[in-house]
Amino acid sequence: MRSRAPKLLLVKIYTRVGDDGTTGTLGPGRVAKSDLRIESYGTVDELNSLLGVARASDTEGWLAGELEAIQRELFQLGAELATTDPALLASLSRVSDADVDALERIIDRLETVLPPLRNFVLPAGTPLAAQLHVARTVCRRAERRVVALAQQTELEPRLVRYLNRLSDLLFVMARWSNHRAGANDVEWHPKLGRA
Repeated sequence: MRSRAPKLLLVKIYTRVGDDGTTGTLGPGRVAKSDLRIESYGTVDELNSLLGVARASDTEGWLAGELEAIQRELFQLGAELATTDPALLASLSRVSDADVDALERIIDRLETVLPPLRNFVLPAGTPLAAQLHVARTVCRRAERRVVALAQQTELEPRLVRYLNRLSDLLFVMARWSNHRAGANDVEWHPKLGRA
């Protein structure tokens, strides 16, 4: 007996359903595309895309494994933000406190080779470092959106913890990438002058 090939699920790219300015969540009903929930997981999606650009900029593959793992976790985080059905939410694979701990371990590992930070640094350096700085700023925006959403609806605090730690990691990754490439941090010093 021949085995049958699995049925492929085809997803249509356009449906025209959102032409009225609404979108569906993973749950009942539709909401405005400007809804804070949509803004939250949309910003997480933007961050994920920027990490894809960072991976493409990482021509040596220095951070490829870490960045891919983070992208996968961001998909989970975005799905949790998009889900309004409690039964569906309970069935999702979600980011955990262990994932936050893993981000901290990467920070600790990368920082062991970095010179101590004595001043603010400008988001500059190699293309990879600059891209990681862009991702860091979008991560901070995603965190702000999720904090605002948590003020309106019940969310797990670990979502904010994850994004907060991830922005720290992206900053360290940017510094580490510059260091690994032999590029110095560009320190910021306030301009001293007459008021």
